[in-house]
Parts: sequence; structure tokens; C-alpha cells
Amino acid sequence: MSAISSLVPSRFLTLTAHLVIVITIFWSRENNVLACLPIDYTPEEYSSRDTELIVALSVTLGMFAVEFAGFLSGISMFNNSQSLISVGAHASASVALLFFLFEGWHCSVYWWIMAFCSALPALTELFVFIAVLGLKRKPL
Repeated sequence: MSAISSLVPSRFLTLTAHLVIVITIFWSRENNVLACLPIDYTPEEYSSRDTELIVALSVTLGMFAVEFAGFLSGISMFNNSQSLISVGAHASASVALLFFLFEGWHCSVYWWIMAFCSALPALTELFVFIAVLGLKRKPL
């Protein structure tokens, strides 16, 4: 199997790994919310940080919907540039989010991880959508 043809399963696996980690953080977000708070916090501060993390995780899930729609529909499945961006970003996100989960990093770090590892491939996926569907270019 050549390196180019191995991008499709690699992309699917890294997308799925990233998705599983985000869902895991969503279910067990209490420790990460506590890491964002000072030692003596109020219930309002806890609620605010919890809402912030829920919003960030929900936006990430929305970006997964965009990427999985393009990938599973075949629009960008064999686009090598999109596959490389996606594999690199989601593999990096998987590693970074595992540290975020286990080390209890501050909530603001999640926004940076989301920007570079979820928003960037989702944005390029939208560009592929526009190129293929709007400009009627071939998906390859």
C-alpha cells in the first residue's frame, strides 16, 4: 500500500480518535473545570467555567460534523492535501487533549487546541466543499 493510499484509513482513525477523546472530556469535564478555577471559587465561577467548556466542546463536535460529512460523502475522501492536514491536526489534537485530560490543564488551553486542531481542518474542509460543489471541480 503506497503512502498516498494509506491516507484514507489514517484520516478516519485520527478523526475517530480525536472524537472519542472529545466525548470523554465532555463526560468527565469536572476535573478540567476545577483546574480552571482558583482554590476558593464560588458556584457562579464554577458554572461559568463549566459553561465555557461545554460551549467549546460543542463547537468542536460541530466541526467534527462538517469534517465527517465531507469525508464520508466522498467529497474530500481522496483529496491528499485535505487528508494530510486532517491527519496531522487530529493526531496532534489527540495527543494534546490526552495531556489536557490527564494533566488537568487550564480551560483556556482547550481553545488553542480547538483553533489549530479542529477549526483549521474544518475550515479547509469547507474550502474543499466550495471547490467541489460550488465551482464544480473534480474531488481529486
